[in-house]
Amino acid sequence: MGCSEDHAYRLLNDYANGFMVSQVLFTACELGVFDLLAKAAGPLDVVAVAAGVGASSHGTDLLLDICVSLKLLKVETRGRKAFYQNTELSSAYLTTVSPTSQCSMLKYMGRTSYRCWGHLADAVREGKNQYLETFGVPAEELFTAIYRSEGERLQFMQALQEVWSVNGRSVLTAFDLSVFPLMCDLGGGSGALAKECVSLYPRCKVTIFDIPEVVQTAKQHFSFQDEEQIDFQEGDFFKDPLPEADLYILARILHDWADGKCSHLLESIYHTCKPGGGILVIESLLDEDRRGPLLTQLYSLNMLVQTEGQERTPTHYHTLLSSAGFRDFQFKKTGAIYDAILARK
Repeated sequence: MGCSEDHAYRLLNDYANGFMVSQVLFTACELGVFDLLAKAAGPLDVVAVAAGVGASSHGTDLLLDICVSLKLLKVETRGRKAFYQNTELSSAYLTTVSPTSQCSMLKYMGRTSYRCWGHLADAVREGKNQYLETFGVPAEELFTAIYRSEGERLQFMQALQEVWSVNGRSVLTAFDLSVFPLMCDLGGGSGALAKECVSLYPRCKVTIFDIPEVVQTAKQHFSFQDEEQIDFQEGDFFKDPLPEADLYILARILHDWADGKCSHLLESIYHTCKPGGGILVIESLLDEDRRGPLLTQLYSLNMLVQTEGQERTPTHYHTLLSSAGFRDFQFKKTGAIYDAILARK
């Protein structure tokens, strides 16, 4: 084969074996490899890591060396022994003690998203999510599926908190939100965005509106003792009256739902919103031709296998928002994973 054919074949194999890379990452997080190395006084050898995570020496040996190749770990050799420690990447994102940890999100992806993606061909054929086939829960019970148990609910909430620990500031500063003193974070979960809001805009107050189970978990497991500007209200934003606010925040909400449900929710927000008030939509935006960014395209396929929704273009969101009555549509691509849309009543 010529050089171009060699490159094409290597690229094909990179794509075909990509799921193995994901599983290495998920497994190392699940076993606690990065946390163990973070707590150690110095680099550890295979025997010590295997004992610390409760795994076989042979399997651990293979896993650690692959993590080195993926630049998740670094290794030094003393005599004939290899000693491993975390890289800057793993220290920042793969240890639970890091303020920018992504461990819960990766565990959620490994336990839930990965299993749903095993049914991708069926999802494409049928045009619907595969929760029933994967977990025995029908599509109309989406939140029952995501929150299969209290432990699953807590992990998913922690995962979203981790997302906003990295992405929250960029989306909340895409526009000047200081003109909205009273905010409502619909489906705000653990309150990570709400905390970022009051940090960035000290004069604002934020109400987190979410289903009772989520509110109870947030109050039990996430600290709000020093956050006098944040309160909770229990309810279903599809069925119950919404709290009054100057600005409604929808972060990673609309992408879960088909256009009809999005329109219903946006119309409810519009009717409750004060004149001059606004709505902030935070999502990963597709390019107008829908051919990028690649990560957002993958997220859209993830919405297919896991939810009723999809990722959308700015024009698609404009249509949904303007049909609900909102005007002065603006959007900003942040350069990060998530982007921001602001519209006014």
